[in-house]
Amino acid sequence: MKQEKSPYGFDKSLAKAAQKRREREQGNRQALPNERDQAFIEQVTRDPYTWVTQHTETYNEHWVEEQRPSPYEKFPTFEYFKDLFGIFDAEQITWIEKSRDLMVSWACVAYLTLHAMRVPHRGVLFQTQEDDKVIQLVKYAKCLYRRQPQWLQDAYPLTKPIDLQPEHSLSFAAGGYIVGIPGGADQVRSYHPWGYLNDESSFQADAGECYNEAISAVRGKIIFNSSAGPGWYADARRGISRSAEY
Repeated sequence: MKQEKSPYGFDKSLAKAAQKRREREQGNRQALPNERDQAFIEQVTRDPYTWVTQHTETYNEHWVEEQRPSPYEKFPTFEYFKDLFGIFDAEQITWIEKSRDLMVSWACVAYLTLHAMRVPHRGVLFQTQEDDKVIQLVKYAKCLYRRQPQWLQDAYPLTKPIDLQPEHSLSFAAGGYIVGIPGGADQVRSYHPWGYLNDESSFQADAGECYNEAISAVRGKIIFNSSAGPGWYADARRGISRSAEY
């Protein structure tokens, strides 16, 4: 005779197991696959597109209004992200004119964060017009790190727990780092990073001077990214020289 399942025995244990599985998925703490070796780690972080669409998540402050199931989601698998990351790889200097809601700032942060995380002693700077805005960019980087599976965090550890990291920086045990600085060319002169992101360049009065300082200090990637606005950045993007004015 077939034995009936007890609603308070076997079924209950299944429910608990399912709940634990959901919690692991929601917390992005899934178990490491059997291929636990350096080759596998390198495979899943081999390029920014693979990393952001499969192995980490962003956050969306408007997730309730947009009726999303969670504030955390992986990057959408849009081809323009793949193209954008390809441009970053191919060029030393990239200038972007963006529209809002395309996650371009997220993409810029993700590209540089992955480099700082994977490559020992590879530092990057984030700069934008105001201090609270640059803290937000660093927060993006911290979110991307935190929302990785635990096995990736273990592969690329921090110098201290993420909640103890300063609000303007994120430091990796292998020597890589991310530092956020407010607007001002004098802010750049203190560093000699591998990568540099200037965000919302159209709204920085001395963006041109920041560009000159970045050219002198940065040996890796330089990214200027901004929505539309008048000034040096708009003119420079169109090849207009106004050296007397700027």
